[in-house]
Amino acid sequence: MADSQNNNTSGNNNDDAGLINRLKNPPKCSMFRMIVVGVLGGIIIWGGLNMGMEYTNRSEFCTSCHEMTIPYEELKKTAHFKNRSGTTVQCADCHVASSKTPTDYLFKSFQKIMAARDIIGHIKGTVDTPEKYEAHRLTMAKRVWAQMTERDSRECRNCHLFETMDPEKQKDRSVVKHEGAIEDGKTCIECHKGVAHKLPAGIDKNAEG
Repeated sequence: MADSQNNNTSGNNNDDAGLINRLKNPPKCSMFRMIVVGVLGGIIIWGGLNMGMEYTNRSEFCTSCHEMTIPYEELKKTAHFKNRSGTTVQCADCHVASSKTPTDYLFKSFQKIMAARDIIGHIKGTVDTPEKYEAHRLTMAKRVWAQMTERDSRECRNCHLFETMDPEKQKDRSVVKHEGAIEDGKTCIECHKGVAHKLPAGIDKNAEG
């Protein structure tokens, strides 16, 4: 019995020693192989994340929760969806959009995480009827307006820039308003609420701020 215990103890010691030796002397691997494995692994991980993000950015995915068909139908009636130039925006262009800089990818990722709130709302049926949606419209709108204001309306500026506007093709009132906005440091959403969805009751479309 004692011999058996000694053998077990000896075996454990040998295993420990072997593990320590392996840690001290990791198996040799060529730098080329490490680079190839790292690059392929990075492509798979990044590609998978990006594919998942782009898939969930589709309006078809957003409107798979039936309550989101309410704002989507409103969007379809605006110039942001159908116009003479054929340009259009989808849900993610305004609600998940980041700037054109790669560093803003973190914000887009954060937005996708925050979208879990919408899933919870869908399960609970928070806005699953037109009546409920109207009751929460102002709260939801204020949340989006505040976020866009904080980010200097980057979602708008992804397509619209003061620098590339042609004053000769704008109405005189628009030219004056845009010049004033530049001078006063105003951001798009301060004057352009209700351009994609119906305004909440009591909000004046022509009011600024």
